[in-house]
Amino acid sequence: MKVAQLLETRRENWRLLEQLCNRMENRGKRSLRPAEMTRFASLYRATCADLALADGYQLPEQTVHYLHQLVGRAHNQFYRSRLFDLRGWLRELLHDVPVRLFHDGYFRLALALFWGGFLLSTFLASGYSPLTDFAVAVVGEKGIFDLEQMYNTPVGDRPITGAMAGFYLLNNTSIGLQCFAMGMLFGVGGLFATLFNAIFLGTIFGHMSKVPQADNFFNFVTAHGPFELTAVVLSAAAGMRLGFALVDTRGLTRAAALRRAGNEAMPIMGAAMVLFGLAALIEAFISPSALPYAIKAGVSIVSAVMLLFYFLVLGTRGNEPSAT
Repeated sequence: MKVAQLLETRRENWRLLEQLCNRMENRGKRSLRPAEMTRFASLYRATCADLALADGYQLPEQTVHYLHQLVGRAHNQFYRSRLFDLRGWLRELLHDVPVRLFHDGYFRLALALFWGGFLLSTFLASGYSPLTDFAVAVVGEKGIFDLEQMYNTPVGDRPITGAMAGFYLLNNTSIGLQCFAMGMLFGVGGLFATLFNAIFLGTIFGHMSKVPQADNFFNFVTAHGPFELTAVVLSAAAGMRLGFALVDTRGLTRAAALRRAGNEAMPIMGAAMVLFGLAALIEAFISPSALPYAIKAGVSIVSAVMLLFYFLVLGTRGNEPSAT
C-alpha cells in the first residue's frame, strides 16, 4: 500500500484526535474519562508517526500542514503547563502547612533554639546581668555606635515610600534564604544560623532597651517584629529538614530522601515568604510612621494572635500530610 493510501485510512483517527483536542481546549483535561485520556495518548502518538511519514514522503503541503497543527494542539494539551491553582495553593498554605508544622520536630527545635537564644541574649545585653560587655562582644563597638546613631532620629521623621517596602522585603528575605541555605549543610548549619541570628537580634534588643534611643528603637521594631522573626524561624526549620534528610534518609537513597524533604520544605518556605512580605509592608508603612505607639503595639499583638491561630488552631485540624 502506498504511503498516501495508508494515511488516508488514518483520517478517522485524526478526526477523533481533533474532537478530543476541542473538548480539552474548551473544558480542560478533566472533561475526559480515563479511557478517553488513554485513547487520546494513543491517537497522539499515532498522529506523530503519521506526520513523520507525510513529511518524509513529501505528501501534499496541505496534509502536512494540517498534521503539524493537529500534533501541535495535541502536544499542548498532553504536556500543557499547570496553571496557577489558587484553591490548591490556599489549601496548601492554610491547611497542609500549619498541620505539618504542628507535628514538625524541626520547627519545634528551631523555635526553641531561636527564642531561647533570643531571650537569653536580650537579658545578658540589657544591663541586668554581670556581663556588662556582652553587647560589645557580640555586635562590636562600631556596630553598637552605628546602631545607636541609626535610632537618634525620631521614627515619625523617617520617609514612608513604596520603595522601602521592596528594600525591606529584599533584606528580610535574604536573611531567611541564608538560614534556609545553611540548614542544608547536614542540618548543623541550620542550627548555627538559627542560634547566631537569635543571639545577634536578642543582643540588639537588650542593648537598645537601656540607651536613650530606646523609645525610637521600639517604636520602629514593635509592629513588624512578630511576622519577621517567625519567618526567620520557618526558614531555618525548612532548611534543617533538607539538611537532616541527608543524614537520616529513612531507608531511602540520599537523592530520594532529599526530594521527599524538598516537597515538605518548599511549602514551609512559601509560608515564610508570605510572612516576610507582610513584615516588609508593615515595616515600610506602619513602623516608620508617626502613629501612636499604642497602635503599633496593637498591630504587633494582632500579628502574634494570627500566628498563634495559624500554628495552634489550624495546625490541630488533622494528621500530618504526607509529601507528594
